[in-house]
Amino acid sequence: MTSLLDSLKGKLIVSCQAYPGEPMLDPRTMTQIAQAAVAGGAAGIRAKGLEDLRSISHAVDVPVIGLVKVGKSDVYITPTLHDAFQVAETGCQIVAIDGTRRVRPDERTLAETVSEFKERYPDTLVMADCGSLDDAVAAVEAGVDILGTTLAGYSGERPKTEGPDWEVVDQIVALGSLPVFVEGRVHTPAQAAEAIRRGAWAVVVGTAITHPTSITGWFADAVAAG
Repeated sequence: MTSLLDSLKGKLIVSCQAYPGEPMLDPRTMTQIAQAAVAGGAAGIRAKGLEDLRSISHAVDVPVIGLVKVGKSDVYITPTLHDAFQVAETGCQIVAIDGTRRVRPDERTLAETVSEFKERYPDTLVMADCGSLDDAVAAVEAGVDILGTTLAGYSGERPKTEGPDWEVVDQIVALGSLPVFVEGRVHTPAQAAEAIRRGAWAVVVGTAITHPTSITGWFADAVAAG
């Protein structure tokens, strides 16, 4: 576990996820994108969906953070213990789960979920996708291995900032308890570098690298405005 985390320290992790209904929503396509990201220097990959995870885990030689997005409730990132089991079985080294204090669909607490998960998969790390400092404190107490800022601005507890929520980044890093992966609206190399400067263990970038629809929209809007 220590060597895996060490391999990600001060490094870039690329999130390779397509949205429902998009042409790129295909395991082969997302695997190729993950391979391209590794070729460009990504030290890790974050991906969703069991088929994508199985394919990507066998195709890249860097750690994979896996998750599923299930249901339409507020808690949808690997929301249940069963979901976490399924993600772990794909071969990824880290399982990302909703790390907020909201009620989970299976009504287990975060601590119960982490404890039961680690009984079955003691060598798989758990990343808690948090939305606030209080989430992070609770996640540490629950026994997770990694704290992520993924849900800052999306859980209803904090306003959604235009870029990364630097205030919550600083708060969670200041806990000094666990590695912090900064994720969420990191759209420029300067922002990625700033995350590391502020003490992040690693930085996760998705949309700005792997989502051509959004990137094209940014340029199209700029051209229209010009």
